[in-house]
Amino acid sequence: MTLDEFKLFQPQLPNQPGVYRFINSENVILYVGKAKNLWNRVSSYFVSLNEKSSRLQLMIKQAVRIEFTIVNSENEALLLENTFIKEHQPKYNIQLKDGKSYPWICIKKEPFPRVFSTRKIIKDGSEYFGPYPSGTAVFTVLEVAKQLFPFRSCALNLQQKNIEQKKFKVCLEYHIGNCKGPCIGAQTENEYNEFIRQFKNIIKGQTAVVSEFLQHELENQVEKLEFEKADWTKKKMVALKTFKEKSTVVSPTISNVDVFSLVQENNFAFVNYMKVVNGAINQSYSIELKKYLDETKEELLAYAIEYLRTKFESQSPEIVVPFDLPDFDEKIIITVPIIGDKKHLLNLSEKNAIYFRDKSLSANPDNTMKTEDFSVLKELQKDFRLAEVPFHIECFDNSNFQGDFAVSAMVVFKNGKPSKKDYRHFNIKTVDGPNDFASMEEVIERRYSRLIAEAGELPQLILIDGGKGQLSSAYSVLKKLDLVGKVGLASIAKKLEEIYVPNDPIPLHVSKKSASLKLLQYLRDEAHRFGITHHRKKRDKATLLPQLEKIKGIGQSTNTKLLKHFRSVEKIRQASYDEVAAIVGFQKAQVVVEGLKRQDGSL
Repeated sequence: MTLDEFKLFQPQLPNQPGVYRFINSENVILYVGKAKNLWNRVSSYFVSLNEKSSRLQLMIKQAVRIEFTIVNSENEALLLENTFIKEHQPKYNIQLKDGKSYPWICIKKEPFPRVFSTRKIIKDGSEYFGPYPSGTAVFTVLEVAKQLFPFRSCALNLQQKNIEQKKFKVCLEYHIGNCKGPCIGAQTENEYNEFIRQFKNIIKGQTAVVSEFLQHELENQVEKLEFEKADWTKKKMVALKTFKEKSTVVSPTISNVDVFSLVQENNFAFVNYMKVVNGAINQSYSIELKKYLDETKEELLAYAIEYLRTKFESQSPEIVVPFDLPDFDEKIIITVPIIGDKKHLLNLSEKNAIYFRDKSLSANPDNTMKTEDFSVLKELQKDFRLAEVPFHIECFDNSNFQGDFAVSAMVVFKNGKPSKKDYRHFNIKTVDGPNDFASMEEVIERRYSRLIAEAGELPQLILIDGGKGQLSSAYSVLKKLDLVGKVGLASIAKKLEEIYVPNDPIPLHVSKKSASLKLLQYLRDEAHRFGITHHRKKRDKATLLPQLEKIKGIGQSTNTKLLKHFRSVEKIRQASYDEVAAIVGFQKAQVVVEGLKRQDGSL
């Protein structure tokens, strides 16, 4: 959609909250967004359009129309936006990575409800609490529950009529004290449901309420001289106290708060969420977001907060965040702490987000990237003063033979390892003679103008095999393509292994023994190997075919067979008559052998 086309559409936009969609010519939704004011938000995409990111410009260019839906409030806009995103999975929306199957605690909807761990949520009216970060966390809570409240573990249908008809017999769990026998009427449903209510308090972190309940029960038992039961209740209180002490307590003055932190790396953002109840952290959860349109940190965090609070059904009136969120829900108190307990909480959350980021980024699609490889990339980021960790590096090398057969090679390393499926050869098309600088300009422009046009993934670092001249050529192209500052650029000179960056005549000081320099050398050597291989094939093909084509009776098919097998004219000359005949037959072999001898003057 052009600016002129938008100006014709703009008067239709209302000054009301709603959801808008950018749609392409194939009726596919490219992007879904929500807005307090549709006119202001949608219009903002077309203000200073040339200064927008390349991805955003491409998305707008692909769109042929904009649709919108008016709603009554921001909350309705959020719900409708989520519905559209889940249904259509738009290409340019933030992609949320939250596919891991986490365990939940289920309280089954049935008479005398069972309590158990599950990773599958069934919408049958049962209550689910979680998700928990691991099965161990769930096991810990359920073990405490078993000590405090003897829930049944069987799957019997404990309808009242079945109990009255005495259809069931008690099992071993009853005899060893792990169940009170509701199946035979030894425990009332009201007593059992009271246990369920107290268990919910434990899950919610309200252990003080449970302590009060147990204290009241203890006093009643002592009053009735039920000392054996009272002793058992005392043991329960000790178990509850131990469980409470194991919780991460930050401050008893912080009662009901949600804490969120965010760290970014490349096109990804990582958000950690902590729920604090009565001074203790009783929930911690992290998610990964993939950016597509250069979303701001405020937009990313707001998106994550809305998602996580909905997921965990949080009603906390206050959220603690690392920076202000000016357009967030006015009903929620937003705190950006500088010192104190809440700052301590925020630092703890950020520590978890950083750990989650490092763990996620250390694993390539095959989960084979080692921690030391990640450390090398971090070291490379520091050496080159890059804004992002260079998980994706592309290296270029030129090859020619006395100005002929000019080619260029590009190798790609992802997560510190060669990604050979992404390697590319370039035949130089616009340069005559041995001009490495012009060849480098051509290849860099061809590569990255195409990536921009196709909205492909740009590398974090481009490495040039050569000195300051080749580096300047590449830099001039990146400047023309508006990629300066968005992609790192450097060159490595062969003789002294010096590293140069644009606009600095002095090479970078990188230790000759450093792992980051060894990685760059590996890249350079791999690009050289890959380029030389292609260059030799092209040169051999060019020198082999003309000599064979001069021999009468030998056509293109025979030339191709000989080229594929022998690779060079010299090897054909050295081959015996039988070796040539094995490839093209006895009759043509005789023609080839005699023809080459005539060219050499030996026949």
